[in-house]
Amino acid sequence: MEPDIMTIDVKETTMKARRAIRRAPDEKADPRLLPLLLLPLFGFWGCGGAQAEGPNPENGYTRVINVEVLRVQPSTFTEVVRLTGTIQANRDVMISAEEGGVVREILVDKGSRVSAGDALFRLDDDLLLAQVDQARALSAMAEETWERRKRLYEEDDVGSELVYLEAKYAAEQAAANLRLLEERLERTVITAPIAGVLDSREIEIGSMVAAGTPVARIVDANPVKITAGVPERYAADVAVGARAMVSFDVLPGEEFSGTLSYAGAAVNARNRTFPVEVVLPNPGGVIKPEMVANVSVVRRTYGEAIVVPQEALVRTEEGYIVFVVQEDGEDILVQARPVEAGPGQSNEVLIRSGLEAGERLVVVGQQSVASGDHVNIVAER
Repeated sequence: MEPDIMTIDVKETTMKARRAIRRAPDEKADPRLLPLLLLPLFGFWGCGGAQAEGPNPENGYTRVINVEVLRVQPSTFTEVVRLTGTIQANRDVMISAEEGGVVREILVDKGSRVSAGDALFRLDDDLLLAQVDQARALSAMAEETWERRKRLYEEDDVGSELVYLEAKYAAEQAAANLRLLEERLERTVITAPIAGVLDSREIEIGSMVAAGTPVARIVDANPVKITAGVPERYAADVAVGARAMVSFDVLPGEEFSGTLSYAGAAVNARNRTFPVEVVLPNPGGVIKPEMVANVSVVRRTYGEAIVVPQEALVRTEEGYIVFVVQEDGEDILVQARPVEAGPGQSNEVLIRSGLEAGERLVVVGQQSVASGDHVNIVAER
Protein backbone atom coordinates (compact mmCIF):
# COMPACT_ATOMS: atom_id res chain seq x y z
CA MET A 1 0.00 0.00 0.00
CA GLU A 2 1.41 3.41 -0.98
CA PRO A 3 2.21 5.75 1.92
CA ASP A 4 0.01 8.78 2.46
CA ILE A 5 1.46 11.73 0.44
CA MET A 6 0.65 14.26 3.19
CA THR A 7 2.43 12.08 5.75
CA ILE A 8 5.61 11.94 3.56
CA ASP A 9 5.55 15.71 3.09
CA VAL A 10 5.33 16.25 6.80
CA LYS A 11 8.19 13.87 7.49
CA GLU A 12 10.39 15.50 4.86
CA THR A 13 9.59 18.98 6.18
CA THR A 14 10.40 17.91 9.71
CA MET A 15 13.72 16.39 8.64
CA LYS A 16 14.72 19.55 6.75
CA ALA A 17 13.93 21.63 9.82
CA ARG A 18 16.03 19.42 12.03
CA ARG A 19 18.95 19.52 9.60
CA ALA A 20 18.74 23.29 9.46
CA ILE A 21 18.84 23.50 13.23
CA ARG A 22 21.52 20.84 13.79
CA ARG A 23 24.27 22.33 11.64
CA ALA A 24 27.96 21.84 12.31
CA PRO A 25 29.40 23.99 15.10
CA ASP A 26 31.35 26.06 12.60
CA GLU A 27 28.27 26.83 10.53
CA LYS A 28 25.63 29.39 11.45
CA ALA A 29 21.95 28.66 10.79
CA ASP A 30 20.02 31.37 9.09
CA PRO A 31 17.17 32.11 11.50
CA ARG A 32 15.05 33.41 8.59
CA LEU A 33 14.80 29.89 7.19
CA LEU A 34 13.12 28.37 10.25
CA PRO A 35 9.63 29.88 9.81
CA LEU A 36 9.66 28.93 6.13
CA LEU A 37 10.62 25.35 6.92
CA LEU A 38 8.03 24.94 9.68
CA LEU A 39 5.15 26.73 7.91
CA PRO A 40 3.81 23.60 6.11
CA LEU A 41 3.86 21.68 9.38
CA PHE A 42 1.82 24.35 11.21
CA GLY A 43 -0.62 24.47 8.36
CA PHE A 44 -1.18 20.73 8.58
CA TRP A 45 -1.82 20.85 12.32
CA GLY A 46 -4.33 23.71 11.92
CA CYS A 47 -6.32 21.78 9.34
CA GLY A 48 -6.40 18.66 11.47
CA GLY A 49 -8.54 20.38 14.26
CA ALA A 50 -11.76 20.69 12.22
CA GLN A 51 -14.36 17.94 12.35
CA ALA A 52 -16.57 17.08 9.43
CA GLU A 53 -18.84 14.25 8.51
CA GLY A 54 -20.68 13.31 5.36
CA PRO A 55 -20.27 14.57 1.77
CA ASN A 56 -20.57 18.23 0.79
CA PRO A 57 -20.43 19.57 -2.80
CA GLU A 58 -18.19 22.47 -1.76
CA ASN A 59 -15.49 20.91 0.42
CA GLY A 60 -16.43 17.25 0.44
CA TYR A 61 -17.87 17.33 3.99
CA THR A 62 -21.09 18.52 5.74
CA ARG A 63 -21.87 18.87 9.44
CA VAL A 64 -24.20 16.26 10.93
CA ILE A 65 -25.23 16.78 14.57
CA ASN A 66 -26.57 14.14 16.90
CA VAL A 67 -29.84 15.14 18.56
CA GLU A 68 -32.65 13.73 20.66
CA VAL A 69 -36.23 14.54 19.72
CA LEU A 70 -39.63 14.51 21.36
CA ARG A 71 -42.82 13.85 19.42
CA VAL A 72 -45.24 16.55 20.51
CA GLN A 73 -48.54 15.27 21.91
CA PRO A 74 -51.42 17.32 23.36
CA SER A 75 -51.88 16.95 27.11
CA THR A 76 -53.55 18.60 30.10
CA PHE A 77 -51.61 21.48 31.62
CA THR A 78 -52.36 22.89 35.07
CA GLU A 79 -51.13 26.36 35.90
CA VAL A 80 -50.64 26.98 39.61
CA VAL A 81 -49.75 29.88 41.87
CA ARG A 82 -46.93 28.93 44.23
CA LEU A 83 -47.14 30.37 47.75
CA THR A 84 -45.43 29.96 51.09
CA GLY A 85 -47.79 29.52 54.01
CA THR A 86 -47.77 28.98 57.76
CA ILE A 87 -49.67 26.28 59.64
CA GLN A 88 -52.16 27.36 62.28
CA ALA A 89 -54.23 25.21 64.60
CA ASN A 90 -57.93 25.02 63.91
CA ARG A 91 -58.45 26.38 67.42
CA ASP A 92 -55.79 27.59 69.83
CA VAL A 93 -57.14 28.72 73.21
CA MET A 94 -55.34 30.17 76.20
CA ILE A 95 -57.36 29.33 79.31
CA SER A 96 -57.51 31.86 82.15
CA ALA A 97 -58.79 31.45 85.69
CA GLU A 98 -62.25 32.90 86.23
CA GLU A 99 -61.95 32.81 90.02
CA GLY A 100 -59.04 33.57 92.31
CA GLY A 101 -57.50 31.12 94.73
CA VAL A 102 -54.70 28.68 95.43
CA VAL A 103 -54.24 25.70 93.08
CA ARG A 104 -55.00 22.57 95.09
CA GLU A 105 -55.16 19.88 92.40
CA ILE A 106 -53.96 19.28 88.83
CA LEU A 107 -56.31 16.81 87.17
CA VAL A 108 -54.78 16.49 83.65
CA ASP A 109 -51.14 16.16 82.64
CA LYS A 110 -49.58 18.32 79.96
CA GLY A 111 -49.81 16.70 76.52
CA SER A 112 -53.03 14.84 77.29
CA ARG A 113 -56.04 14.97 75.00
CA VAL A 114 -59.13 16.45 76.60
CA SER A 115 -62.75 16.93 75.65
CA ALA A 116 -64.83 20.06 76.09
CA GLY A 117 -65.96 20.34 79.70
CA ASP A 118 -63.26 18.12 81.22
CA ALA A 119 -61.94 19.33 84.60
CA LEU A 120 -58.31 20.45 84.42
CA PHE A 121 -57.47 22.18 87.74
CA ARG A 122 -59.13 22.65 91.11
CA LEU A 123 -58.70 25.78 93.27
CA ASP A 124 -59.12 26.13 97.02
CA ASP A 125 -62.89 26.59 97.60
CA ASP A 126 -63.21 26.55 101.42
CA LEU A 127 -64.03 30.25 101.71
CA LEU A 128 -66.57 30.17 98.93
CA LEU A 129 -68.22 27.08 100.39
CA ALA A 130 -68.81 28.95 103.64
CA GLN A 131 -70.18 31.95 101.78
CA VAL A 132 -72.53 29.70 99.81
CA ASP A 133 -73.83 28.10 102.99
CA GLN A 134 -74.45 31.53 104.47
CA ALA A 135 -76.18 32.78 101.36
CA ARG A 136 -78.33 29.68 101.19
CA ALA A 137 -79.56 30.25 104.76
CA LEU A 138 -80.29 33.93 104.11
CA SER A 139 -82.14 33.04 100.92
CA ALA A 140 -84.28 30.48 102.76
CA MET A 141 -85.10 33.07 105.48
CA ALA A 142 -86.00 35.71 102.93
CA GLU A 143 -88.18 33.27 100.99
CA GLU A 144 -90.06 32.20 104.14
CA THR A 145 -90.63 35.84 105.13
CA TRP A 146 -91.92 36.63 101.70
CA GLU A 147 -94.38 33.72 101.71
CA ARG A 148 -95.85 34.79 105.05
CA ARG A 149 -96.10 38.44 104.09
CA LYS A 150 -97.79 37.42 100.89
CA ARG A 151 -100.48 35.32 102.60
CA LEU A 152 -101.21 38.03 105.17
CA TYR A 153 -101.43 40.80 102.61
CA GLU A 154 -103.28 38.95 99.85
CA GLU A 155 -105.59 36.72 101.92
CA ASP A 156 -106.12 38.54 105.20
CA ASP A 157 -105.43 42.09 103.99
CA VAL A 158 -102.94 42.57 106.87
CA GLY A 159 -99.99 44.87 106.49
CA SER A 160 -99.09 47.59 104.06
CA GLU A 161 -98.15 47.24 100.42
CA LEU A 162 -94.69 48.64 101.14
CA VAL A 163 -93.91 45.87 103.64
CA TYR A 164 -95.28 43.38 101.15
CA LEU A 165 -92.95 44.63 98.37
CA GLU A 166 -89.93 44.81 100.69
CA ALA A 167 -90.34 41.13 101.57
CA LYS A 168 -90.72 40.19 97.93
CA TYR A 169 -87.61 42.01 96.73
CA ALA A 170 -85.55 40.84 99.70
CA ALA A 171 -86.31 37.21 98.78
CA GLU A 172 -85.33 37.82 95.15
CA GLN A 173 -82.10 39.55 96.19
CA ALA A 174 -81.12 36.71 98.53
CA ALA A 175 -81.80 34.13 95.80
CA ALA A 176 -79.68 36.08 93.31
CA ASN A 177 -76.81 36.36 95.78
CA LEU A 178 -76.97 32.59 96.34
CA ARG A 179 -76.79 31.91 92.60
CA LEU A 180 -73.81 34.24 92.29
CA LEU A 181 -71.84 32.48 94.98
CA GLU A 182 -72.75 29.04 93.61
CA GLU A 183 -71.48 30.11 90.19
CA ARG A 184 -68.23 31.35 91.69
CA LEU A 185 -67.90 28.05 93.55
CA GLU A 186 -68.28 26.12 90.28
CA ARG A 187 -65.56 28.19 88.69
CA THR A 188 -63.00 27.07 91.23
CA VAL A 189 -62.84 23.99 88.99
CA ILE A 190 -61.17 25.11 85.73
CA THR A 191 -62.53 23.13 82.76
CA ALA A 192 -61.56 22.76 79.09
CA PRO A 193 -63.59 25.06 76.82
CA ILE A 194 -62.76 23.03 73.68
CA ALA A 195 -61.52 19.58 72.74
CA GLY A 196 -57.84 19.25 71.93
CA VAL A 197 -54.44 18.69 73.50
CA LEU A 198 -53.32 20.39 76.72
CA ASP A 199 -50.24 21.88 75.09
CA SER A 200 -48.91 23.91 78.01
CA ARG A 201 -49.53 24.48 81.72
CA GLU A 202 -48.63 27.74 83.43
CA ILE A 203 -49.35 26.84 87.05
CA GLU A 204 -48.32 24.29 89.67
CA ILE A 205 -49.91 23.03 92.87
CA GLY A 206 -49.71 25.80 95.43
CA SER A 207 -49.69 28.61 92.87
CA MET A 208 -51.84 31.60 93.73
CA VAL A 209 -53.93 32.77 90.80
CA ALA A 210 -56.25 35.70 90.37
CA ALA A 211 -59.21 36.01 88.06
CA GLY A 212 -57.86 36.45 84.51
CA THR A 213 -54.51 34.71 85.13
CA PRO A 214 -53.51 32.41 82.19
CA VAL A 215 -53.25 28.85 83.43
CA ALA A 216 -53.08 26.56 80.36
CA ARG A 217 -53.25 26.34 76.58
CA ILE A 218 -55.35 23.89 74.56
CA VAL A 219 -54.59 23.30 70.87
CA ASP A 220 -56.98 21.63 68.44
CA ALA A 221 -54.77 20.64 65.46
CA ASN A 222 -57.21 18.49 63.49
CA PRO A 223 -57.88 19.95 61.05
CA VAL A 224 -55.21 22.62 60.54
CA LYS A 225 -55.37 25.90 58.66
CA ILE A 226 -52.71 27.15 56.27
CA THR A 227 -52.54 30.92 55.87
CA ALA A 228 -50.73 32.52 52.94
CA GLY A 229 -50.67 35.72 50.92
CA VAL A 230 -51.57 35.77 47.21
CA PRO A 231 -50.15 38.56 44.99
CA GLU A 232 -52.85 40.96 43.88
CA ARG A 233 -52.30 40.17 40.17
CA TYR A 234 -53.99 36.81 40.77
CA ALA A 235 -57.07 38.33 42.41
CA ALA A 236 -59.32 37.43 39.47
CA ASP A 237 -58.17 33.78 39.38
CA VAL A 238 -57.95 32.70 43.05
CA ALA A 239 -61.23 32.30 44.94
CA VAL A 240 -62.87 30.17 47.61
CA GLY A 241 -63.14 26.55 46.49
CA ALA A 242 -59.95 26.56 44.38
CA ARG A 243 -57.97 23.33 44.65
CA ALA A 244 -54.61 23.47 46.42
CA MET A 245 -51.70 21.04 46.82
CA VAL A 246 -49.59 21.34 49.96
CA SER A 247 -46.14 19.93 50.73
CA PHE A 248 -43.60 20.40 53.50
CA ASP A 249 -39.81 20.42 53.36
CA VAL A 250 -39.74 18.52 56.65
CA LEU A 251 -42.04 15.80 55.22
CA PRO A 252 -40.35 14.87 51.92
CA GLY A 253 -42.35 12.77 49.50
CA GLU A 254 -45.72 13.61 51.06
CA GLU A 255 -48.29 15.84 49.39
CA PHE A 256 -51.67 16.87 50.78
CA SER A 257 -54.71 18.12 48.90
CA GLY A 258 -57.26 20.66 50.06
CA THR A 259 -59.39 23.59 48.97
CA LEU A 260 -59.39 27.29 49.72
CA SER A 261 -61.82 27.94 52.57
CA TYR A 262 -61.25 31.69 52.72
CA ALA A 263 -60.02 34.45 50.41
CA GLY A 264 -59.55 37.95 51.75
CA ALA A 265 -61.63 40.81 50.40
CA ALA A 266 -58.88 43.45 50.75
CA VAL A 267 -55.25 43.74 49.65
CA ASN A 268 -52.57 44.44 52.22
CA ALA A 269 -51.09 47.82 51.29
CA ARG A 270 -47.63 46.91 52.61
CA ASN A 271 -46.95 43.75 50.60
CA ARG A 272 -49.73 43.94 47.93
CA THR A 273 -51.15 40.50 48.77
CA PHE A 274 -54.51 39.27 50.00
CA PRO A 275 -54.84 36.46 52.56
CA VAL A 276 -56.14 32.98 51.83
CA GLU A 277 -56.67 29.92 54.00
CA VAL A 278 -56.55 26.22 53.18
CA VAL A 279 -58.01 23.64 55.56
CA LEU A 280 -56.28 20.24 55.78
CA PRO A 281 -57.26 17.18 57.81
CA ASN A 282 -54.57 16.14 60.28
CA PRO A 283 -55.75 12.96 62.00
CA GLY A 284 -52.26 11.76 62.92
CA GLY A 285 -51.05 15.12 64.16
CA VAL A 286 -48.03 15.01 61.83
CA ILE A 287 -48.59 18.60 60.71
CA LYS A 288 -47.62 20.95 63.52
CA PRO A 289 -48.72 24.56 64.01
CA GLU A 290 -46.18 27.16 62.84
CA MET A 291 -44.63 24.77 60.29
CA VAL A 292 -43.84 26.28 56.87
CA ALA A 293 -45.88 24.91 53.97
CA ASN A 294 -45.38 25.03 50.20
CA VAL A 295 -48.80 25.75 48.70
CA SER A 296 -49.70 25.41 45.01
CA VAL A 297 -53.11 26.89 44.24
CA VAL A 298 -54.61 25.87 40.91
CA ARG A 299 -55.07 29.00 38.81
CA ARG A 300 -56.19 27.54 35.50
CA THR A 301 -56.34 24.16 33.73
CA TYR A 302 -55.78 23.80 29.97
CA GLY A 303 -57.04 20.75 28.09
CA GLU A 304 -55.42 19.40 24.90
CA ALA A 305 -52.51 21.82 25.26
CA ILE A 306 -49.10 21.73 23.58
CA VAL A 307 -46.56 21.39 26.39
CA VAL A 308 -42.78 21.11 25.85
CA PRO A 309 -39.72 20.89 28.13
CA GLN A 310 -38.42 24.29 29.09
CA GLU A 311 -34.90 23.45 27.89
CA ALA A 312 -36.21 22.97 24.34
CA LEU A 313 -36.77 26.74 24.03
CA VAL A 314 -33.95 28.89 22.67
CA ARG A 315 -34.13 32.58 23.53
CA THR A 316 -33.58 35.12 20.76
CA GLU A 317 -33.87 38.89 20.52
CA GLU A 318 -37.43 38.53 19.20
CA GLY A 319 -38.56 35.93 21.76
CA TYR A 320 -38.26 32.15 21.66
CA ILE A 321 -37.63 29.59 18.94
CA VAL A 322 -37.63 25.80 18.85
CA PHE A 323 -36.11 23.40 16.35
CA VAL A 324 -38.28 20.79 14.64
CA VAL A 325 -37.06 17.88 12.54
CA GLN A 326 -38.05 17.57 8.89
CA GLU A 327 -37.12 14.89 6.36
CA ASP A 328 -35.91 15.92 2.89
CA GLY A 329 -35.59 12.67 0.99
CA GLU A 330 -32.87 10.74 2.74
CA ASP A 331 -31.64 13.81 4.62
CA ILE A 332 -32.93 14.84 8.05
CA LEU A 333 -32.84 18.58 8.60
CA VAL A 334 -33.87 20.92 11.41
CA GLN A 335 -35.98 24.04 10.98
CA ALA A 336 -36.10 26.97 13.40
CA ARG A 337 -39.67 27.76 14.42
CA PRO A 338 -40.67 30.92 16.38
CA VAL A 339 -43.17 30.10 19.12
CA GLU A 340 -45.30 31.99 21.61
CA ALA A 341 -44.59 30.66 25.09
CA GLY A 342 -47.23 30.68 27.79
CA PRO A 343 -47.03 29.90 31.51
CA GLY A 344 -44.44 27.45 32.81
CA GLN A 345 -44.81 24.77 35.44
CA SER A 346 -42.41 22.10 36.77
CA ASN A 347 -39.87 22.59 33.95
CA GLU A 348 -42.64 22.50 31.34
CA VAL A 349 -43.90 25.37 29.19
CA LEU A 350 -47.25 25.81 27.50
CA ILE A 351 -46.88 26.74 23.79
CA ARG A 352 -49.70 29.02 22.65
CA SER A 353 -48.76 29.02 18.97
CA GLY A 354 -46.02 27.95 16.53
CA LEU A 355 -45.99 24.22 17.21
CA GLU A 356 -48.39 21.49 16.19
CA ALA A 357 -49.15 18.06 17.61
CA GLY A 358 -47.21 15.25 15.94
CA GLU A 359 -44.12 17.31 15.11
CA ARG A 360 -40.73 16.13 16.31
CA LEU A 361 -39.06 18.66 18.58
CA VAL A 362 -35.31 18.75 19.28
CA VAL A 363 -34.86 18.51 23.05
CA VAL A 364 -31.14 17.61 23.24
CA GLY A 365 -28.65 19.37 20.97
CA GLN A 366 -30.82 22.40 20.23
CA GLN A 367 -28.06 24.76 21.37
CA SER A 368 -25.67 23.33 18.75
CA VAL A 369 -27.87 23.42 15.63
CA ALA A 370 -28.97 26.11 13.22
CA SER A 371 -31.88 26.13 10.82
CA GLY A 372 -31.08 23.88 7.83
CA ASP A 373 -28.49 21.75 9.60
CA HIS A 374 -28.35 18.02 8.98
CA VAL A 375 -28.99 15.97 12.09
CA ASN A 376 -28.83 12.37 13.20
CA ILE A 377 -31.61 11.30 15.57
CA VAL A 378 -30.04 9.15 18.28
CA ALA A 379 -33.15 8.89 20.50
CA GLU A 380 -36.81 9.74 20.31
CA ARG A 381 -38.98 10.19 23.39
